[in-house]
Amino acid sequence: MYPMTDGGSQCRSVRTSPSVHHVNSAQAAAVALLLIVAAVAGCGVERPAPTVAPPFPRQAIIAELQEFQQELGVERTGNFRRFSDAQDAVYRCYFTGRVELPASYEALEMIETDDPSCPVDENVYDVFFYPIEAVASGSSPVSPALAEALLERALVVVAHEDFHNQREARQASFDIAEAAATLAGFLIARDFTRIKYGEESETFQRLDREAELFLIKARIVNTYYQRLDGVYDAHAAGALTLDEALDRKAAFYAELESECGASEPAVSFNNCPAAMNNAGLAFDRTYTRHYSTWFELHEVLGRNTGTTVAAFRRVLAAGPQSETELIDAREAVLR
Repeated sequence: MYPMTDGGSQCRSVRTSPSVHHVNSAQAAAVALLLIVAAVAGCGVERPAPTVAPPFPRQAIIAELQEFQQELGVERTGNFRRFSDAQDAVYRCYFTGRVELPASYEALEMIETDDPSCPVDENVYDVFFYPIEAVASGSSPVSPALAEALLERALVVVAHEDFHNQREARQASFDIAEAAATLAGFLIARDFTRIKYGEESETFQRLDREAELFLIKARIVNTYYQRLDGVYDAHAAGALTLDEALDRKAAFYAELESECGASEPAVSFNNCPAAMNNAGLAFDRTYTRHYSTWFELHEVLGRNTGTTVAAFRRVLAAGPQSETELIDAREAVLR
């Protein structure tokens, strides 16, 4: 970018927009601060320094993690290359009926808003209000929620979303892909901290058992999902009145809260559903339904993260849409 002159005797200031390749929103904001080249005596000007986007929270550690992932076979995505401020915050209000239990968050009713409140009547629906940390869009920014989360949580989320954006993950059903990304996120974040901080570090120690702790959560969530689903089926069939179904629902959720609350605390996820109702349970069920099947494959492969990531991608490439198809694809890969 050079200053422009008029006839050599006088200089005029020129507003210029530098050419930008692959502009994302943060870069665009930086570019929008257009450089003004002002006339000075004798038309002497200094070439301005190139505009550089300001650093954002956890930029360096996220970049290191993403480089590490590539060594494990996770292709680079466009995620987490910029920071979004609070004005970009997105909130999702998931909800469903009091005696309805959808199979995953994909089947929940949802309202997306930039207002940190949920407009759905909680006296009529079961509601789960969720401020989004990240979505596997392929260009997810670092949100304020993610920037302020515990380091362990941030690392797991980044690894999870990047794995979710691998091309094979888009071919399987949503809940199958979510479970695979969940386990991959735990394993990648754990291995990264082992290398970066060492096995004696608190960060590694806190992540070392996350995959196993989520397996415990998955078994609890899946068990109570089946029990509550049976209650609602009985009500739909006329075997239970609404009051009877709601009484059993309340008892089961109390038991669920007690059981998951007694588990060894995790650091990167909630041991219990974030909302102790049908919306919260359906949301968590998305991640837990097929988790044990993926975990079994990880164990068969000797718990080696690189081998596991490669196998996960091969299984997902088959596009499994059900537990049966997932197991068949898994066995085909093992053969």
